[in-house]
Amino acid sequence: MTGSPDLSFLDHPDLPAALVEENRPRATGAGLDPHEYTRVTSALRSAQEWPEAFRAAGRRHRAAADRAAAEGRSVSAGEAYWRAARWFHFAGLLPHPDRAAAGATATEADEAMRAALAHLEPTAERIEGESFAGWLRRPAGPGPAPLVIVVPGMDSGKEEFHAVAEALLARGTAVLALDGPGQGVLAGAAAPEPDYHRVVGRAIDAVTGREGVDTGRIGVTGLSLGGYYAAVTAAREPRIRAAAVVSGPYRLDWDALVPFVTATLTQRCGSADAARAFARRVDLTALAPEITVPLLVVEGGEDRIPGVTNAEALAHRAPRGELLHVPHGNHLLGNALADWLPATADWLTTELTRPTETRTA
Repeated sequence: MTGSPDLSFLDHPDLPAALVEENRPRATGAGLDPHEYTRVTSALRSAQEWPEAFRAAGRRHRAAADRAAAEGRSVSAGEAYWRAARWFHFAGLLPHPDRAAAGATATEADEAMRAALAHLEPTAERIEGESFAGWLRRPAGPGPAPLVIVVPGMDSGKEEFHAVAEALLARGTAVLALDGPGQGVLAGAAAPEPDYHRVVGRAIDAVTGREGVDTGRIGVTGLSLGGYYAAVTAAREPRIRAAAVVSGPYRLDWDALVPFVTATLTQRCGSADAARAFARRVDLTALAPEITVPLLVVEGGEDRIPGVTNAEALAHRAPRGELLHVPHGNHLLGNALADWLPATADWLTTELTRPTETRTA
């Protein structure tokens, strides 16, 4: 079988409106201006126009950033590059047939994030290795600081979860925001990796010994499919001390998944057969009891994706699992940030700063 899924669903006349509304909380939760989001999406006549509309918005912000940088307005330049990075990232959400353009847009997002950090946070370090690329950021104040690795999901990347990184940094935790196989700037370079703990392990190796980071106190948080990756990592990577899973799947049922998901996985895995095999691996039934570190599972009561079993069962089956349920939260809880993000950042920080001898067995 080929890596070209059936994308005819993208031409359904009702899809643009549904796509816009489904992604509105995710986009605004990630930091896109809600009014600009409305302006950009209101002109869409077809879902096929989504990538170029969002790419154009990203380029407008990048042009504003370039002008500010040329005039020596460094803060304004950095902020505009951040906005550009987010818009470029969201341009790549669809399983659009033009994968070359999608790869170029992911590179634009990556480069805009690099420029933003150069202006706003020049101490940030690019960390790269086999099948991963990311940014290591340190909090203000004396170190070394505990580290949280932020793992994106199926169609996401390190540019999306800026609010998560900022919440952790504000609480004195260093952050490594990753793109792994099949994600972000690496979406076209490698297929998604079910054994994501190997990716995180290589990333930990890469940051070990770097100034200001305490690699004896490492946590991981993952969002959407990244939640599954975080759970696997918590079970299999011995250097992890705590984990938070946000809107993560407990298991996937390929035959019940919506076309958007199956098409995305097919593209990123390389074929429908490979995507089906990947989906079969996404099952925490046997692994949940092996997660012995503190585990927080964050669930939205309105998060209902066909074919996806939410991870609430993980909180009950993991020996040290806790559940934070937000009844009105949707997938990724972008419509309820205040109801979970501060508490989750506090929880991770507390677990990673708790003296080792006071940890419960």
